[in-house]
Amino acid sequence: MMDPTFSRPKRSLSQNFLVDPNIQKKIVAALSASPTEVVVEVGPGRGALTHHLVDVVSKLVLIELDHDLAAMWSEKYRDREDVTVLQGDVLTIPFWESVGDPSRTHVVGNIPYNITSPIIFRLLERPRPQSILLTVQNEVAQRITAPVGSKEYGALSVGVRSIASAEILFRIGRGAFNPKPGVDSAVIRIVPVRPEPLSIEEELRLRTLVRSAFQWRRKQLKRILRDHEALKIPPELLEDVASRAGIDLTDRPERLSPEAFLRLASTLP
Repeated sequence: MMDPTFSRPKRSLSQNFLVDPNIQKKIVAALSASPTEVVVEVGPGRGALTHHLVDVVSKLVLIELDHDLAAMWSEKYRDREDVTVLQGDVLTIPFWESVGDPSRTHVVGNIPYNITSPIIFRLLERPRPQSILLTVQNEVAQRITAPVGSKEYGALSVGVRSIASAEILFRIGRGAFNPKPGVDSAVIRIVPVRPEPLSIEEELRLRTLVRSAFQWRRKQLKRILRDHEALKIPPELLEDVASRAGIDLTDRPERLSPEAFLRLASTLP
């Protein structure tokens, strides 16, 4: 069985392997996982982070979509009870079944840039981990952490920051990867809020509100709440909703902070 360290990148899987050892160590240090904690690594690839994690955490769960790489990792760690290898798509496999307590688990990964948002929201589904540390396209990191009212601020910003904190830790140049991607990258830390700020039903309502609002981001909130097919708030209720949520109906969606969206979602009939 070939060593995964020498696997060739597959364009079909959008593989860009992190090859700079200093950046690898910097990411693992930023994860701050203790020897008693569990780490889930999304897309171990050639093992850029795996080699730095395997002997320093209590359990390591590897999720690898690439059949060949998953087989190599399974073979490499076949005698290790503290390493679990899952072959499959992180968007669909029930990976938390391999973890005792997700709330005490860290997630780390250099994830494919073409499906960054779906992976982030998958990782933020309940039960949520203790922390998430991801290498993502720099543009996506900017959108997640964008200031309220900026051009980059949108549904992704609110969707993440209404249930978690998010910060960019550092940026990574293209030369740190093989093959070299066409964009720069950034490492972002996402920490879910505890206790959960919303019930599951309220989160679904918030998601519908945010998606609807930014589909019509150039329109005023009054029209969005009243006319959007997914909302249809009766006109006679709008002033009361706005008053209880502390919002201005003449504002556009990008003027509302994640906290304001939370208040608005909780007051909708």
